[in-house]
Amino acid sequence: MEDITKNRPDLLKDQDFISGLLTFIELMVDNLEGSNDWNEVTTGGDYEDLEGPQSLSFHRHGYKTFFDIMLNTYKGGPGLPNLDIKLNTEVKVIRSPQHPTEKVIVECSDGSTYVADNVIVTVSLGVLKAKKSSLFSPPLPKDKQTAIDKISMGVLDKVVLAFDEPWWTQNVSRLLFIWKEADKNKVPVSDLWTTKILGASRPMGSSNTLTLWISGNTAKEVEALPEDTVKAKCVELLQKFVGDTLKITVPQPNAILRTTWYSNPHTRGSYTFDNTLTPDYPDARDWLASPILDSAETPRILFAGEATNRRHFGTVHGASETGYREAKRLLPDIAK
Repeated sequence: MEDITKNRPDLLKDQDFISGLLTFIELMVDNLEGSNDWNEVTTGGDYEDLEGPQSLSFHRHGYKTFFDIMLNTYKGGPGLPNLDIKLNTEVKVIRSPQHPTEKVIVECSDGSTYVADNVIVTVSLGVLKAKKSSLFSPPLPKDKQTAIDKISMGVLDKVVLAFDEPWWTQNVSRLLFIWKEADKNKVPVSDLWTTKILGASRPMGSSNTLTLWISGNTAKEVEALPEDTVKAKCVELLQKFVGDTLKITVPQPNAILRTTWYSNPHTRGSYTFDNTLTPDYPDARDWLASPILDSAETPRILFAGEATNRRHFGTVHGASETGYREAKRLLPDIAK
């Protein structure tokens, strides 16, 4: 890493550069955490990186590959068709029993009811924040409610633009946008969200698409904008930072796909991060993960999901780890 105080002292005198650089670094943090402001993020969390490559591509096959691996499909496992999955059925309330002979009752918005010995809840923390008072009967224990209140749910959205063919040089894998304050001041207030897009990257499984990354409150704002507006402004942004440099006109995309993790009532955010309250509530994720017991101390309602993972929160592998954790709690023999 270059020491600018030694090798480029002139840069320290360029306040416009320093301001733009600090804003860019903050966006880097916000995009990693899904935070609104890097001052929300603690430096004292328990997160651990997973060993091995940090980028993974399923080569156009999508997350179906992940399920095939979990279900051992490649070695004769049952596969998804043999699972009893009920889609498009919103859970209204989960009723936990107190007596060991009673069942857990799950009531749905369409009037259907399901009865089981145990239920594993895997909804996001965002959903728990929005529905913790109505989703469970009787109400959740105090420590679990505290955990839901104190852990932060971040937002990181993607805007994917597809073009007829790549118009950028093939050795470009990532574009990063750093604004000068003078240029930012020329942007209309209604378009200031474009100055808070970290950059664009090429998905590993596609050669003709670019993914733009937006975090925090800016992501929430962009989710509410018309799709045509988002597409047009993103093209303008690419033209300013890339097209003008390459002396080309950025073409219109033939398709746009964007995430709406915050406005989706069944997610209400992307993933959690450790905030500045974490040092005061170091066991909050463990509280969230603890099962609800009946009078015989038997787990009846269990909780999984990335938010309940103390080390690998915010990740798919972290979420899957918690699923195994709760399955082992119910079926201890599989842990052997």
